[in-house]
Amino acid sequence: MAAAPKEAVNTIALEEIHTEGQEPPKGQNTFTVEEAVETIGFGRFHIALFLIMGSTGVAEAMEIMLIAVVSPLIRCEWQLHDWQVALVTTMVFFGYMVFSIALGLLADRYGRWKILLLSFLWGAYFSLLTSFAPSYIWFVFLRTMVGGGVSGHAQGLIIKTEFLPTKYRGYMLPLSQVFWLAGSLLIIGLASVVNPTIGWRWLIRIASIPGIILILVFKFIPESARYNVSTGNTAAALATLRRIAKINRATMPEGVLQEPPKERRGRFKDLIHPKYLRTTLQIWIIWLGIAFAYYGVILASAELLERDLSCGSTAPLGEEDPGPASEESRSPCHCRPFGPSAYQTMIISTAGEIALNPVNILGINFLGRRLSLCITMGCTALFFLLLNICTSSAGMTGFLFMLRALVSANFNTIYIYTAEVYPTTMRALGMGTSGSLCRVGAMVAPFISQVLMSASFLGALCLFSSVCVVCAISAFTLPIETKGRALQVCI
Repeated sequence: MAAAPKEAVNTIALEEIHTEGQEPPKGQNTFTVEEAVETIGFGRFHIALFLIMGSTGVAEAMEIMLIAVVSPLIRCEWQLHDWQVALVTTMVFFGYMVFSIALGLLADRYGRWKILLLSFLWGAYFSLLTSFAPSYIWFVFLRTMVGGGVSGHAQGLIIKTEFLPTKYRGYMLPLSQVFWLAGSLLIIGLASVVNPTIGWRWLIRIASIPGIILILVFKFIPESARYNVSTGNTAAALATLRRIAKINRATMPEGVLQEPPKERRGRFKDLIHPKYLRTTLQIWIIWLGIAFAYYGVILASAELLERDLSCGSTAPLGEEDPGPASEESRSPCHCRPFGPSAYQTMIISTAGEIALNPVNILGINFLGRRLSLCITMGCTALFFLLLNICTSSAGMTGFLFMLRALVSANFNTIYIYTAEVYPTTMRALGMGTSGSLCRVGAMVAPFISQVLMSASFLGALCLFSSVCVVCAISAFTLPIETKGRALQVCI
């Protein structure tokens, strides 16, 4: 790794440099990409990088949150049972899970930028097709394909991570949550206007616009210099670093850019290498649990609002109006679209995702990634249980607000930790496989939030809470702390 003797690095690297017709003179100063990134520092390039790559979160949030705001409408249109509504979300994450591994492998071999562009093209295409779905089966299939495209958006985070200096990663990466929040609020706000007027199909078409716009601005962001140098393309990496230095009005390190030992990239067996085996297994557990809790909160919120299950209600659903609508609401295929108050509650609870961001940033940078994640996961478990307390609609909204804040903080921390703990030769694959396990949790969440919760509210909450406790323990016992650690190049 980076700590290997310099002589060994140079001996292996000379063969790589020779293939490009360049051999540094004896005694020539050399520098690595890591050293160049730290020397150039933070500047205008990184602000543009943050805005463009961060905006991928807007598109991703709109596509993922879309199901929560259209599920009542497709339930009405196609007279769906609970399990059929849950299956839609599950299949979206199934597509995400399958494509996440494949795109992670491809990104480590062919580049982060190319896979990010491909994923946006794929997602926008199938999202538009979804708006023309003639039946429930077609809707499920097309949304599964959208999930596959969305899985590649994680490459945007990897590109940001690989260009940011070490001391800025703990601050800038959590701030990316602002873009996810913006996307979530935007789709809820659009749904409140579009759904009652021109319908959910137009909502899907409008939701695909941010992704299409981003495709047009990706050309302003270069391929990761760390990736290029790991593949032996030193010239491209050097050109990128010089461009960044020029934009930032900074100086480059003196000497010749030195390549690391060239290794095969994107090998699954590297994830279970003895050095990373325990870390990988615990990261997979944490990702699965965090996604299970996160999407459990989102879908449980939608179910509570759709069915009016708040304990503070003055009467069970339908008692005030014993007419035909009541009979429909009691049927397995009950049809109850969101009203203005439901959208308002969703907006308030979603705004909670940014509430703990300042505290989360402080925890990540001062307590470290592991302890910070352990604390927020433990608090998430507690608030799941508090959701069972009989309270008013305002109280329920408050609990949902805090839960959204906590589950968002969990995601912030594990994203940063995973991107930092793996070396460049397997970073995209590490993120891809973690994202894949994450979607396993997301696939299970709908059946707990939309099916089990109808049968046993407390049972569902206890299950969510127990999983969060397991994740808290796994986070506390992670073997590597990445706070202040330079990004590793190879195993």
